[in-house]
Amino acid sequence: IVLPVLETDPDLSAIPGGVCYQRAQLDESPHFETRAFDDPLYVMFSSGTTGTPKCIRHGIGGTLLQQLKEHQLHCDLRDGDRILFYTTCGWMMWNWLVAGLASGATIVLYDGNPAQPEADRLLRIAEQERLTHLGLSPGLLDLQRQAGIRGAPDHDLSALRCVLSTGSPLSDEGFRYVLETLAPGVHLASISGGTDIMGCFALGVPELPVHAGEIQAAGLGMAIAFVDDDGTPLLDTRGELVCTRPFPSMPLGFAGDEDGARYRAAYFDRWPDVWRHGDFGTHVDHGEGLPPGVVIHGRSDAVLNRGGVRIGTAELYRPLETMAEIVDAIAVTHDAPAGQRIVLFVVLAADAELDEELDRRIRQAIRSQASPRHVPDRIGAVPELPRTRSGKLVELAVRDVIHGRRVANVGALANPEALDAFRDHPALDA
Repeated sequence: IVLPVLETDPDLSAIPGGVCYQRAQLDESPHFETRAFDDPLYVMFSSGTTGTPKCIRHGIGGTLLQQLKEHQLHCDLRDGDRILFYTTCGWMMWNWLVAGLASGATIVLYDGNPAQPEADRLLRIAEQERLTHLGLSPGLLDLQRQAGIRGAPDHDLSALRCVLSTGSPLSDEGFRYVLETLAPGVHLASISGGTDIMGCFALGVPELPVHAGEIQAAGLGMAIAFVDDDGTPLLDTRGELVCTRPFPSMPLGFAGDEDGARYRAAYFDRWPDVWRHGDFGTHVDHGEGLPPGVVIHGRSDAVLNRGGVRIGTAELYRPLETMAEIVDAIAVTHDAPAGQRIVLFVVLAADAELDEELDRRIRQAIRSQASPRHVPDRIGAVPELPRTRSGKLVELAVRDVIHGRRVANVGALANPEALDAFRDHPALDA
């Protein structure tokens, strides 16, 4: 059943059995089929940040168990609650949101620009619909913070119990904005997982304290660790995110991958019995009796390396989020003739200019709020940054372009023309 958006009567000849919603004869009494636990439920395409999107098959039972656990135990989603997570239909958070029906919740959908006519558009919906759970991206929260958007007394969010955030790491400022200005007293749950697992490796815990910059804990039943190159678990030290035991929502496999070779290569190439997710993060020790917190620094294949020290890109971006002149930023390593260096590309606000003064303030902010190792060697301005159709930055594509390599996943980009600005950029001059 197709719901037309761009046309009132689209051509559906390429869709076997396709019918427009307006013409569909819907039976008011649905018929339920009994299916096996591992029968396929979804085919999901990864975002394309690390190469050609993977075509991932997820099963009925494992997906449902994972999402029921996350909704009811980690987010305290109850029968009669109302939840909106701002997402496109192509992002796994859409599937995650729809699963709220299994907990008896009402799902509230919004199709449109979340910042129009004002940056508080979704807060007005939360007030109008008496939402109990609201999911926003860190970028949207930052936009609201910069616009001076408040909760009370400007918006009645008294029904709200949980604010969720994912898509990228939530900054310390984002945490403080939600807990101090937007919705004091709510459970702020930063969550992290992916399309690969149709759920989360780490997320909120209603009974635990919230620490700015941290995800509260690993998901129930998710045996995650952050390990060094030898696979040794680390505490309070950056490492690769792995999961050492099976979990309910592991994929059934990849479409067209009959012998499972591509599936094994994607997640088990390094350690045969350990899931390697591709994120770079830290387990934060909170003492005896408390689970360690989780900090995600970015994709491990986009990690910057300076003098043997691995730097997560999220750590470098965070200091820039408070600068009004900076709209967006992306950092990559550049193999220059004189050696490898870090280049930071920024998108400037309409009235800003990347002069010597702004360059100095950017470096100072990164030095003081991150570390001297995080300070880029070069800074350049570009009109826009390449993103996938689900809104994720594509650092690997930029890295390929500046080195003159072919970008393998151009079809996954929402704005592939953005890559043109990085070719032969002055910031890359020797």
